[in-house]
Amino acid sequence: MSELAPGVRIGVDGVARCAWAGDDVEYQRYHDEEWGRPLHGDRPLFEKICLEGFQAGLSWITILRRRPGFRAAFEDFDPTAVARFDAHDVERLMGDARIIRNRAKIEATIGNAAALLALVAAEGEGALDRLVWSHAPATHRPRPRSLSEIPAVTSEATALSTALKRIGFRFVGPTTMYALMQSAGLVDDHVVGCHRAED
Repeated sequence: MSELAPGVRIGVDGVARCAWAGDDVEYQRYHDEEWGRPLHGDRPLFEKICLEGFQAGLSWITILRRRPGFRAAFEDFDPTAVARFDAHDVERLMGDARIIRNRAKIEATIGNAAALLALVAAEGEGALDRLVWSHAPATHRPRPRSLSEIPAVTSEATALSTALKRIGFRFVGPTTMYALMQSAGLVDDHVVGCHRAED
């Protein structure tokens, strides 16, 4: 497996994983149980879109470790509840050390909740799920052999970004949306040699 060294790391538990999972137990759990597995439902996808937006400029492990705090602060990402947040809630969240205290991202999350509610009102339950999954690649490219073969953005991610911006979502740039596509299982970027690549 020496030729896979750039893309695969053997954990202390003897399991071969994508090298980015490193030695952090929570990151390994996320890699094994969530990343790349199909995620459906308006609310779960809303949460993931918001968290990916908060991640912009930071590492995902930073967000992952704070996810319980984000869920508590944002009413478990119930879009109806979040859309009701007002200026007082923004200030409350700016003082909440459990989350990333970025005013623009907090306000975007509230706005995104309102955009989701408008979308569902117009197109029914599952509208966000349908929109996101309509941008899944029609064909699968060859499984990457190293992390360097994984793109930062694709045409599908760019199209998804455009579609979400059109309906009022913010912090949904193409790179952020490709990260969403990876984490929500629209694409499978587990590298050759990773135990998840054999699923």
